[in-house]
Amino acid sequence: MGALMLQGTGSDVGKSVLVAGLCRALVRRGHSVLPFKPQNMSNNAAVTADGGEIGRAQALQAIACGAEPHSDMNPVLLKPQADRTSQLIVGGRVRGTLGAGNFRAARGALLGEVLESYRRLRARADIVVVEGAGSPAEINLRASDIANMGFARAANVPVVLIGDIDRGGVIAALVGTRTVVDPADAAMIRGFVINKFRGDPALFEDGYRQIEALSGWRGFGVVPWLPATARLPSEDAVVLERTAAATRGRLLIACPILPRISNFDDLDPLKLEPDVELAMIPPGRPIPAGAALVVLAGSKATIADLAALRAEGWDVDIRAHHRRGGAILGLCGGYQMLGRRIADPHGMEGPAGSAEGLGLLAVDTVLSAQKALRPVAGTALSARFEGYEMHMGETDGPDTVRPLVTFDDGRIDGAISADGLVLGSYVHGLLADSRQRTALLARIGGTGAGRDYRVSIDAALDEIAETLETHLDIDALVAMAKEAAGA
Repeated sequence: MGALMLQGTGSDVGKSVLVAGLCRALVRRGHSVLPFKPQNMSNNAAVTADGGEIGRAQALQAIACGAEPHSDMNPVLLKPQADRTSQLIVGGRVRGTLGAGNFRAARGALLGEVLESYRRLRARADIVVVEGAGSPAEINLRASDIANMGFARAANVPVVLIGDIDRGGVIAALVGTRTVVDPADAAMIRGFVINKFRGDPALFEDGYRQIEALSGWRGFGVVPWLPATARLPSEDAVVLERTAAATRGRLLIACPILPRISNFDDLDPLKLEPDVELAMIPPGRPIPAGAALVVLAGSKATIADLAALRAEGWDVDIRAHHRRGGAILGLCGGYQMLGRRIADPHGMEGPAGSAEGLGLLAVDTVLSAQKALRPVAGTALSARFEGYEMHMGETDGPDTVRPLVTFDDGRIDGAISADGLVLGSYVHGLLADSRQRTALLARIGGTGAGRDYRVSIDAALDEIAETLETHLDIDALVAMAKEAAGA
């Protein structure tokens, strides 16, 4: 049938959630729908059915569509490793590293592969809902753009611009975008949506009409603040420091926010547990002494994040927690940090070198170019789980004789310390299974509520879809999608 693209006046205006909600709304109307994001930049990723990886937001959008995540849904993924370098994922596979010097030229050269992925999705669905990245108003990046107007014009996909009224200045953001973008780019934008509105939308009626008059674009609606968004996995680490604990349970579980933290959505299922208060600890604050469990999440630059952990003094907090008999869980990069040593002889995550780990597990890690990307299932702590592996490196040592995980294919993974207090594994998604959460909480003196994380996500998507049906002109959006011609 066609396609439409949601772009934003900036980052974090709610594009990912609106794409997911719109996908679910269209599916509920009986359409076959698939999500697409030409280029993403995120260290939160998911393994796909075809053995690749894509941004976490596109995996969530696939769930909203009732589809298996596929590498075509996010053909270019940049995973920041340092302030000036990113790992480049193309078609779900690692292709190398991009630095500040070659970023624009290398990115622009990928447009052909982006369009191929898009065409394959178009052949499989009635409607493809496309998500932009950042803002089309970043005209300094336009020449090599494949994420916003560069893609929209190449694929002839009509655009709806999203403005975030909660951050203020939404009239200037929308009208200003119309002013600064190239006229041919502006012609691709068919209208706008106001997002994150709190209160009575009638109070913004004059502003809404002024945007229409000044931009020449029609409005497709005003979306209220969506509380259900808090129940969805977040993609950007920038959200963590301003997110309050979801519950106030008696068991405090603390996770320090490291600069290159990745796949921190591993902890989101803990928000379903009334017994738990999940605290994401920002830089400048100590890890609370009263924590029942400290979790070290994944990292895109393990050695660099380990140095940052020490600079914050969190290594001292973690060792004190361990001396008090507190439990510690390391996931992927966090598992590596808990070991005796991490070696990166080929500079896979930064400058070649090695570093001493925290020494709480008798294991050593060597990073390598080969990346494990696969869905997995098995048993941990005598409970079932389903998850995925996504890591570069191998970890071995005396404590692996007590593996945390046994896979269904007979392989083992992870380690448990001799005192039973320190656990580590490469498996992501371990806590999504309520049985696994119950087993972990029992280990630290808690009780699991048995709530299904996947059911919670589906319910949140349905709630968002119902709200969009009420507040957006979805009939007009579908009609606009039909205008999209093949690239």
